[in-house]
Amino acid sequence: MTYRRSLLLALSLALFNVGPIAAQKVHQVEIEGDRDQGRFRFDPARITVAPGDIVRFVVRSGQPHSVVFDSTGLAPGDISALNDALPERMSLLSGPILTEEGQVFEIRIPRLSPGTYRFYCLPHRAYRAEGVMVVEGR
Repeated sequence: MTYRRSLLLALSLALFNVGPIAAQKVHQVEIEGDRDQGRFRFDPARITVAPGDIVRFVVRSGQPHSVVFDSTGLAPGDISALNDALPERMSLLSGPILTEEGQVFEIRIPRLSPGTYRFYCLPHRAYRAEGVMVVEGR
Protein backbone atom coordinates (compact mmCIF):
# COMPACT_ATOMS: atom_id res chain seq x y z
CA MET A 1 0.00 0.00 0.00
CA THR A 2 1.40 3.36 -0.92
CA TYR A 3 1.98 6.13 1.55
CA ARG A 4 -0.85 8.14 -0.02
CA ARG A 5 -3.36 5.28 0.34
CA SER A 6 -2.28 4.67 3.95
CA LEU A 7 -2.76 8.32 4.75
CA LEU A 8 -6.20 8.40 3.11
CA LEU A 9 -7.28 5.31 5.02
CA ALA A 10 -6.09 6.76 8.34
CA LEU A 11 -7.86 10.07 7.65
CA SER A 12 -11.07 8.27 6.66
CA LEU A 13 -11.09 6.24 9.86
CA ALA A 14 -10.44 9.34 11.95
CA LEU A 15 -13.05 11.48 10.21
CA PHE A 16 -15.82 8.92 10.16
CA ASN A 17 -15.15 7.37 13.59
CA VAL A 18 -15.13 3.86 12.16
CA GLY A 19 -14.39 1.00 14.51
CA PRO A 20 -15.52 -0.35 17.84
CA ILE A 21 -15.94 1.79 20.92
CA ALA A 22 -13.90 0.65 23.90
CA ALA A 23 -15.38 0.96 27.39
CA GLN A 24 -13.92 3.96 29.13
CA LYS A 25 -15.68 4.08 32.49
CA VAL A 26 -18.40 2.25 34.45
CA HIS A 27 -21.07 4.42 36.08
CA GLN A 28 -23.25 2.75 38.71
CA VAL A 29 -26.75 4.07 39.30
CA GLU A 30 -28.78 2.56 42.12
CA ILE A 31 -32.56 2.35 41.85
CA GLU A 32 -34.22 2.74 45.23
CA GLY A 33 -37.74 2.89 46.53
CA ASP A 34 -39.57 3.26 49.81
CA ARG A 35 -43.25 2.43 49.46
CA ASP A 36 -44.13 3.73 52.96
CA GLN A 37 -42.65 7.15 52.21
CA GLY A 38 -43.65 7.19 48.53
CA ARG A 39 -40.05 7.94 47.50
CA PHE A 40 -38.50 6.35 44.46
CA ARG A 41 -35.27 7.52 42.88
CA PHE A 42 -32.13 6.92 40.87
CA ASP A 43 -28.91 7.55 42.81
CA PRO A 44 -27.15 9.45 41.42
CA ALA A 45 -29.91 11.09 39.43
CA ARG A 46 -27.43 12.79 37.08
CA ILE A 47 -24.48 11.15 35.36
CA THR A 48 -22.07 12.35 32.71
CA VAL A 49 -20.97 9.73 30.18
CA ALA A 50 -19.10 9.37 26.91
CA PRO A 51 -19.52 6.86 24.07
CA GLY A 52 -18.14 3.49 25.14
CA ASP A 53 -18.90 4.00 28.83
CA ILE A 54 -21.04 1.47 30.67
CA VAL A 55 -24.02 2.55 32.77
CA ARG A 56 -24.92 -0.11 35.32
CA PHE A 57 -28.34 0.25 36.93
CA VAL A 58 -28.68 -1.81 40.14
CA VAL A 59 -31.97 -2.45 41.96
CA ARG A 60 -31.57 -1.78 45.69
CA SER A 61 -35.16 -1.63 46.94
CA GLY A 62 -38.78 -0.89 46.08
CA GLN A 63 -38.97 -3.01 42.95
CA PRO A 64 -40.30 -3.49 40.32
CA HIS A 65 -38.33 -0.86 38.39
CA SER A 66 -37.39 -0.12 34.80
CA VAL A 67 -35.19 2.22 32.82
CA VAL A 68 -36.94 4.10 30.02
CA PHE A 69 -35.37 6.91 27.99
CA ASP A 70 -37.53 9.84 26.95
CA SER A 71 -37.39 10.40 23.18
CA THR A 72 -38.59 14.03 23.39
CA GLY A 73 -36.19 16.27 21.50
CA LEU A 74 -33.84 13.47 20.40
CA ALA A 75 -32.67 13.14 16.81
CA PRO A 76 -33.91 10.00 14.98
CA GLY A 77 -30.33 8.67 14.71
CA ASP A 78 -29.79 9.04 18.46
CA ILE A 79 -33.10 7.32 19.21
CA SER A 80 -32.13 4.42 16.96
CA ALA A 81 -28.61 4.09 18.39
CA LEU A 82 -29.80 4.26 22.01
CA ASN A 83 -32.66 1.85 21.35
CA ASP A 84 -30.25 -0.66 19.76
CA ALA A 85 -27.96 -0.40 22.81
CA LEU A 86 -30.70 -1.42 25.26
CA PRO A 87 -30.61 -5.15 25.97
CA GLU A 88 -33.91 -7.01 26.46
CA ARG A 89 -36.04 -4.06 25.31
CA MET A 90 -39.73 -4.09 26.21
CA SER A 91 -40.53 -1.35 23.67
CA LEU A 92 -38.93 1.74 22.13
CA LEU A 93 -36.21 3.04 24.48
CA SER A 94 -37.52 0.84 27.30
CA GLY A 95 -35.49 -1.75 29.15
CA PRO A 96 -36.98 -4.78 30.91
CA ILE A 97 -38.92 -4.76 34.16
CA LEU A 98 -36.48 -5.37 37.01
CA THR A 99 -38.17 -7.40 39.73
CA GLU A 100 -35.42 -8.56 42.07
CA GLU A 101 -33.21 -6.77 44.59
CA GLY A 102 -29.65 -6.77 43.27
CA GLN A 103 -30.76 -7.19 39.66
CA VAL A 104 -28.49 -5.38 37.19
CA PHE A 105 -29.30 -3.72 33.87
CA GLU A 106 -26.31 -2.46 31.86
CA ILE A 107 -26.05 -0.24 28.82
CA ARG A 108 -22.91 0.43 26.77
CA ILE A 109 -23.31 4.00 25.57
CA PRO A 110 -23.25 4.10 21.77
CA ARG A 111 -22.09 7.03 19.68
CA LEU A 112 -24.70 9.66 20.50
CA SER A 113 -24.89 13.37 19.88
CA PRO A 114 -23.60 15.31 22.88
CA GLY A 115 -26.48 16.48 25.03
CA THR A 116 -29.02 15.57 27.69
CA TYR A 117 -30.88 12.25 27.69
CA ARG A 118 -33.66 11.93 30.26
CA PHE A 119 -34.70 8.59 31.72
CA TYR A 120 -37.28 7.40 34.23
CA CYS A 121 -38.69 4.34 36.00
CA LEU A 122 -42.01 3.54 34.34
CA PRO A 123 -43.67 1.89 37.40
CA HIS A 124 -42.72 4.91 39.54
CA ARG A 125 -42.91 7.79 37.10
CA ALA A 126 -45.78 9.35 39.06
CA TYR A 127 -43.35 9.50 42.03
CA ARG A 128 -40.83 11.37 39.83
CA ALA A 129 -38.29 8.54 39.71
CA GLU A 130 -36.28 10.29 37.00
CA GLY A 131 -32.69 10.84 35.97
CA VAL A 132 -30.51 12.65 33.48
CA MET A 133 -27.64 11.28 31.43
CA VAL A 134 -25.40 13.94 29.94
CA VAL A 135 -23.44 12.66 26.94
CA GLU A 136 -20.12 14.33 26.25
CA GLY A 137 -18.33 14.07 22.95
CA ARG A 138 -14.96 12.39 22.57
